[in-house]
Amino acid sequence: MQNNINIKNKKAYFNYTFVEKYTAGIKLAGTEIKSIRLGKASLVDAYCVFFNSELFVRGLSITEYDYGTHYNHDPRQDRKLLLTKRELKKLERKSTEKGFTIVATRLFINDRGLAKLEIALAKGKQEFDKRHEIKNKDLKRDMERIRKY
Repeated sequence: MQNNINIKNKKAYFNYTFVEKYTAGIKLAGTEIKSIRLGKASLVDAYCVFFNSELFVRGLSITEYDYGTHYNHDPRQDRKLLLTKRELKKLERKSTEKGFTIVATRLFINDRGLAKLEIALAKGKQEFDKRHEIKNKDLKRDMERIRKY
């Protein structure tokens, strides 16, 4: 079975610098995993929050499954993330520091057919950092263009 689902949060790469990345499992319903396998998920506004020392992803949108009946899921519900206790404690401690947040960067299906969410402990970029990054991309693109000729 070919699993080539790889949904990225491009907005997060532009708005944040990543300090550490983790791969977490997600607790899903049956219709949710079917929708993910069809590629119908969006990470645009996804971020992570702690409730009672458990990590949940909020803003992850998984479209309702087309063939689901009354058992279909809520597309915008909070979903529990599965990490080790050590990772959870470290993330909870770091995320309370000023300027840090936990964002979802990538949703994929691993070799065993399980949905995984790559999350990152991130620090928000300032406006001048974003402008500097755009300038570097433009310069790199121009250099490649010149190199071809």
